[in-house]
Amino acid sequence: MNLIRYTKEFRYNIKLAYPVIIGMLGHTIVQLIDNIMVGQLGPTELAAVSLGNSFVFIAMSLGIGFSTAITPLISESFGAKNHTKVRQVYVHGLFLCISFGFLLSGLILMSQPLLLQMGQPVDVVKLAKPYLFWVGISLIPLVGFQGFRQFAEGLFQTRLAMYATIVGNVINVILNYLLIFGLLGFPQMGVEGAAIGTLISRLIMLFFIGYIINRNKLFNRYHRNLFRVKLSHRIFKKIIGLGFPSALQMFFEVTFFTSAIWMSGLLGENAQAANQIAFNLSSMTYMVAIGVGVTAMIRIGNEKGKGDFFNLRRLAISNFLLIFLLDFFFCLLFILAHDFLPWMYFDSSDSVISKDVLEVIILAADLILIAAFFQIADGVQAVVLATLRGMQDVWLPAFLIFLAYGTIGFPISYYLALYTDWEINGIWIGLLIGLSVSALFLIARFHYITKKLITQ
Repeated sequence: MNLIRYTKEFRYNIKLAYPVIIGMLGHTIVQLIDNIMVGQLGPTELAAVSLGNSFVFIAMSLGIGFSTAITPLISESFGAKNHTKVRQVYVHGLFLCISFGFLLSGLILMSQPLLLQMGQPVDVVKLAKPYLFWVGISLIPLVGFQGFRQFAEGLFQTRLAMYATIVGNVINVILNYLLIFGLLGFPQMGVEGAAIGTLISRLIMLFFIGYIINRNKLFNRYHRNLFRVKLSHRIFKKIIGLGFPSALQMFFEVTFFTSAIWMSGLLGENAQAANQIAFNLSSMTYMVAIGVGVTAMIRIGNEKGKGDFFNLRRLAISNFLLIFLLDFFFCLLFILAHDFLPWMYFDSSDSVISKDVLEVIILAADLILIAAFFQIADGVQAVVLATLRGMQDVWLPAFLIFLAYGTIGFPISYYLALYTDWEINGIWIGLLIGLSVSALFLIARFHYITKKLITQ
């Protein structure tokens, strides 16, 4: 294999990917900021944020997964120079995203009574309920934001979401300090204050990206007569046909990881807090894979619109190689720093560190070491999945992901956690196995479908 054919694409891939990575990190950084600040209050408060986010992550995965259907359709139409269709997909996609945001928010609010029925610690549930309420409402602006973002990214404009998330995160940091700890005359709201800060920051992100897209000259042709676009059942059906299985794909993966939160809660507050630390750090590196995946999806969709399947396969493999190298670096980083990283979540300046905090740090360090070894599998499967989405192949990959996570990874996690001495470490071994199997399945699917397209 002539590597130069693939590595020469790295520079352009990174140019497209880095704003997406920063933009996606924005969603995770909001959670990281909440976790670090709330962690100063204690393990119970950190576990409450973990429990509340376990619900929100599932809903957020559905919203973000559904919205990703917009990007390949926009990119394909743009590659075919069909600007009328670009405008139509934009309008219909934005309408669906906002509507879906309201639906998901309502489902989260109705799910609050489930917190009491999951066998979680009572003190954790008490703090998690108000957190879940406000963050649940924040799904409305978040999914609306995704509609604008996916439209812009489909046109290779990947920086706009980055600008919006940077603004949102700065505001979130300020509001967290004020509302969690009650500074400058603001009420001390603790965990609930973190959730309100998240809601306000996401509202600002939505209005900010809408404003800059409206003011950007590159989008003038698509905003012309925007409100005169007639809503079409055919286009709605096309977006939903891609969006629903795409949402399922992300839902299966996030639910797989969320099950680790729930199972860790059965092992106690300290195990749940340690799980949240490892999960949060892994989410940060996963956003790099998402960014490279979006780049692959944009470029693959564009090549599909042009009908150039040879170049489509070459560009896809270049992204697979890129994420492999990046995640190999993260693997080494996690191995070398696994003892240090958990301390970021606690105040180490105290002269006396509590027994609970020390236990959380020891547990988290072991989990980070395990997480190091699934960085590569997690990254590769994410990018291959995005590539298949760019080719508008979504239903069979959704089934393959369910097979890898639901019938292989989760049962292993459950058994090792609750029926062996592995406990919390067993949960993450199951995650590692599920991700590895998913990567192998999806690579096989990509190889089959691209060979078929090239030889037809």
